[in-house]
Amino acid sequence: MKKLILAVAAVMVSVAAFAQGQITFNNRVAGVVDARVTFGDGPNIGQGVGAGYTAQLFGGADANSLTALNPSTTFRTSSAATQGYVNGVVVDVPGIAPGLKATVVMRVFDSTSAQVGQSAPISITLGGGTLPPANLEGLQPFTATGIIPEPSTIALAVLGIGALLLRRRK
Repeated sequence: MKKLILAVAAVMVSVAAFAQGQITFNNRVAGVVDARVTFGDGPNIGQGVGAGYTAQLFGGADANSLTALNPSTTFRTSSAATQGYVNGVVVDVPGIAPGLKATVVMRVFDSTSAQVGQSAPISITLGGGTLPPANLEGLQPFTATGIIPEPSTIALAVLGIGALLLRRRK
C-alpha cells in the first residue's frame, strides 16, 4: 500500500511539473525576435538600456490577469551594441499548461525598482513539458524613460541650496 501511495504521489508531482508553460526570456533571438529596449528621453536618448536596470516578464491567461514571472534578468553590458538586450533565462508560467496561449508583457525597472518601461502585450503559445520553451515572437522594441527626479526632491534640493546661501551671508 505504501508503494502505491508513493507511486501516485510521484505521478502527481510529475504532472504538476508539466502543468506550467515555459518561455525563453530573451528579446534578441536571431531571425525570431529583435526587440531592443532603448531610452526614450534624457541624456541617453536612443541608447540601449544597460547596467543598473532589470527586466521581468509578467504573464497570465489575458491582459487583465498579469502576474510577475520568475526569474527576472539583467541587461547585457559587454558593448554598446548589446545594451538593450537581456541576458536570456527560461521563465515558468504557472497555471497555464504547455501548448496553451498566454499573454505576456516585458517590464523594465531601474535600480530603485521603479518601473520605467513596458512592452505592448503579446499572445504566445507556451512551450514546456515535451515542447521547447517558447520564444517571445511578436515582441516589439520599446523605450524606457530615464530616471527623472520627483518634484519634491528638486524642491528639497532648492531649499537646501537656499539655506546654504543664507547661512553663508551671515
